[in-house]
Amino acid sequence: MSTPPFATPSASELAAADPDWWRQAAVYQIYPRSFADSNGDGIGDLKGVTAKVPYLKELGVDAVWLSPFYPSALADGGYDVDDYRDVDPKIGTLADFDEMVAALHAAGIKVIVDIVPNHSSNRHAWFQEALAAPKGSPARERYHFRDGLGEHGELPPSDWTASFGGPRWTRVEDGQWYLNTFTPEQPDFNWDNPEVQEDFLETLRFWSDRGVDGFRVDVANLLVKDLPATLPSKAELSAMDRNSGTHPLMDRDEVHEIYAEWRKVFNEYNPPRFAVAEAWVETPERRAKYASPEGLGQAFSFDLLMADFDAEQFRTVIGDNLEQSRLSGSTSTWVFSNHDVTRHATRYGLPPLNGRAVKGGVEWVKEGGRKEALDIAGGIRRAKAATQLMLALPGSAYLYQGEELGLHEVADIPADRRQDPSFFRGAEWDGLGRDGCRVPLPWEPDGTSFGFGANGAHLPQPAWFVGYAASAQEREGSTLTFYRTALALRRRLQTGESLEWIDTGNADVLHFVRPGGWHVVANFGTAAVELPEGELLLASARIEDGKLPGEASAWLRA
Repeated sequence: MSTPPFATPSASELAAADPDWWRQAAVYQIYPRSFADSNGDGIGDLKGVTAKVPYLKELGVDAVWLSPFYPSALADGGYDVDDYRDVDPKIGTLADFDEMVAALHAAGIKVIVDIVPNHSSNRHAWFQEALAAPKGSPARERYHFRDGLGEHGELPPSDWTASFGGPRWTRVEDGQWYLNTFTPEQPDFNWDNPEVQEDFLETLRFWSDRGVDGFRVDVANLLVKDLPATLPSKAELSAMDRNSGTHPLMDRDEVHEIYAEWRKVFNEYNPPRFAVAEAWVETPERRAKYASPEGLGQAFSFDLLMADFDAEQFRTVIGDNLEQSRLSGSTSTWVFSNHDVTRHATRYGLPPLNGRAVKGGVEWVKEGGRKEALDIAGGIRRAKAATQLMLALPGSAYLYQGEELGLHEVADIPADRRQDPSFFRGAEWDGLGRDGCRVPLPWEPDGTSFGFGANGAHLPQPAWFVGYAASAQEREGSTLTFYRTALALRRRLQTGESLEWIDTGNADVLHFVRPGGWHVVANFGTAAVELPEGELLLASARIEDGKLPGEASAWLRA
């Protein structure tokens, strides 16, 4: 184990510490196993991330968020954690982690890591101890073990279905069953257990001491459960109110007592450590609780991610989320793509859903990704327009690796090469799984893995990646250049956390102004519209005769 840097910061460093750096940060999500492979084993690693720090600095992001890099059997892409205070040997060491953090910090980039508190892996030392221990033992109290139903306990304690398909309970050799919200390889922790609570506080300090600036909290709303002797049926569970804080399995009010303790740990550091909750909750009021300054501080909003490319939907989402942030004292989060959803360039190239589904693009993937059904050029055109609008909003912008290259979803992955448990377990909500947005990035237009590594990639890359490689986009007019320009301008233009809407008289056109005279115009229609007076700073499409084309955005300075 390497020694973390514990050097006392200088007075100037302390003076420069900004506790609010995250409020309007541009955060770039890295899925480590698919970002860059330094040793040619087909799996991305921490040294690969370190090697790409110059790329990240030139891109212009303020922080990176790394999806799990912990030891894992990859039953769920690394979200099945064997050891919360180590690095998977396949992707590096703690020394590699320290080197990466130092390189990112030297480039002025903060580091956010994923923390997975709802469940461990079934290979975690605690769970292995629980399997070897008898019923009712302290080891089993760290998880949710129950006797089964039926004459011999042969039936699960309830008929609940796991999120990735299959039963939510798994039987062990002595006949008891344990709760697994996602897969059998991911047993749920019992957060009523003080040992669990204390161990995670130790984990937060471990990574904070190594220089981590913040945490993304996986399924933050699921930790606390209320499991009475007689469990409700699946039908009864579905009928229960999810907005009262009393649902047996999700978004219980008691979870905020846990995060209040986490906040005490965060505040031990200067600046305080930051956290953002992944909390799929029913109402804005429930989400605001996770974003409280007394709790995690920020919570993801997925509202834009679920919206069509539509002016009215965007206006509603933006207004609602800015009001939420005002009430919580936090800032809004804006996101279009991540490791769990179809890439937004593809979603915007498909017919609008009009609220028919939570996750766009799923049906297209199920059908094998028919090229004739996808408007490839239109998808990236709309994605650039939407992204430019999003980057101008007050709050934090979360970007997903590869979107700056204009990548579409990779749909035609052979079944024998897929990795996502939602594919193998038949999760109805997830099509063929999430592998299509996790395909390793193309850095070069040639080689066995388009520059990802020296010997292929752990997920197959399509031939069309050749036109999307990062090195091939070092030119004016590329998607990569567009992102770099937008992020650099955003950093210079960003001021107060507010905006003022300006009536356009056109239902397809949104216009707002930020403090300092930063005007933002987005045309969701197909007909060109006149731009207001001002200095044109950036447009997602070519401006002709002072008109903004359809499906495009522009920034101007008054």
